[in-house]
Amino acid sequence: MTDNESDGRSWLRAIGIGIVVAVVAAAVMLALTKAGVSPFPKPPSLAFAETLLHHPIPLPVGLLFHVAYVTFWSVVFVRYFPRRNLRTALALAGVLWLVILIVFFPVVGWGLAGLHVSPKLIPASLLPHLLFGFLVWGLDKYLPRGAPTSSHAV
Repeated sequence: MTDNESDGRSWLRAIGIGIVVAVVAAAVMLALTKAGVSPFPKPPSLAFAETLLHHPIPLPVGLLFHVAYVTFWSVVFVRYFPRRNLRTALALAGVLWLVILIVFFPVVGWGLAGLHVSPKLIPASLLPHLLFGFLVWGLDKYLPRGAPTSSHAV
């Protein structure tokens, strides 16, 4: 077993955490959309995918973009951050929230911070990022990190 596996930084564990975080976050956001609470005109990942591909696409394709993006950042957190505590996870979530406000929203035509759509996009986009921070930290902290190695020869 490598050091990365024994301290919970294995690729498989990191990718698994990312997929779980992505699915849970997507389920929460889709539920809020179905309930009519979400101020987004469409899921941001779907809007981004449509912008990249230059044509409308079905929701599942947008969700795949979401899963890839969230899994990527989860893997970065689990494998490469020297400190994997709640503060660090929430700091990463905060930086990613700023990126969606400053980069993603303007790219998809919603304006800086989504202001061309509604100022409600600012707090509405913070929520899933906070959820990301708590989930990636919690799963990394509480999911098993691999079998401990024995220091005694048998």
